[in-house]
Amino acid sequence: MELRVSADNIRYKRMTSDELRTSYLVDNLYTPDEVPMTYSDIDRGVIASAVPVSKVLTLPIHKELVCDYFTQRREVGVLNIGGAGTITVNDTAYNLAFEDALYIGRGNEEITFESSDATNPAKFYIVSYPAHTSYPTKLVTKDMANKIEMGSLETANKRVIYQPIRPGIVESCQIVMGFTCLSEGSVWNTMPPHTHRRRSEYYMYYNLPTDNVVFHMMGEADNIRPLIMKTGEVALSPSWSIHSGAGTSAYTFCWSMGGENQEFTDMDHLSIGELK
Repeated sequence: MELRVSADNIRYKRMTSDELRTSYLVDNLYTPDEVPMTYSDIDRGVIASAVPVSKVLTLPIHKELVCDYFTQRREVGVLNIGGAGTITVNDTAYNLAFEDALYIGRGNEEITFESSDATNPAKFYIVSYPAHTSYPTKLVTKDMANKIEMGSLETANKRVIYQPIRPGIVESCQIVMGFTCLSEGSVWNTMPPHTHRRRSEYYMYYNLPTDNVVFHMMGEADNIRPLIMKTGEVALSPSWSIHSGAGTSAYTFCWSMGGENQEFTDMDHLSIGELK
């Protein structure tokens, strides 16, 4: 398990590009038959992936979590961005197609990941936050998610937001999770940008064509810095930072949030004219 310690909003302004990437970028996911994990001090979140090809995978136990099993004090959100696969939670099997999501509550000792076809394996993206109680595990298929259409081609940000793990669909302690699909010809996400100091957010970009990148914007309004990101990489966004991006082509990104508030309307909006 990698440990990531984020900079505060003062030290951040003096960091080089390499230092920013070391603190805020996760780029080691989706290794076949492994479960790489990163622990972030931002709301004590864990980022992981599972790509089962030749074997069934389980969530490993790391000494940093000081637990008997992974969800002893944690809840988990999973989004499948690959082929069909199955997640088994305490003898109950959940079948996930592309862009289906699964919420796993605290207290589930046995969690395994398996692909339906090794030639087109599932790619399970995993996010976890601490949990104070246990809520039921629930599968949310793509068509069950709350769906919101936003933006326009004129402003290059026409997109569809899918909200599978959110209040009203899944009961959780703090995690909310979903994904946003940009239309062809659109490249901007979350613009104009916002912050929400009551929760942090992790951005995982995918469906980005080879040799294309996303310029993920972060920082305070008067000191914006970019992280240049490839498909499958994650930006760790602290609560004081904006989180917006522009790609060299259309793409999809998974967003996940943890903190003290699950309401989507708690955002502190910024105008484009405020950005520097």
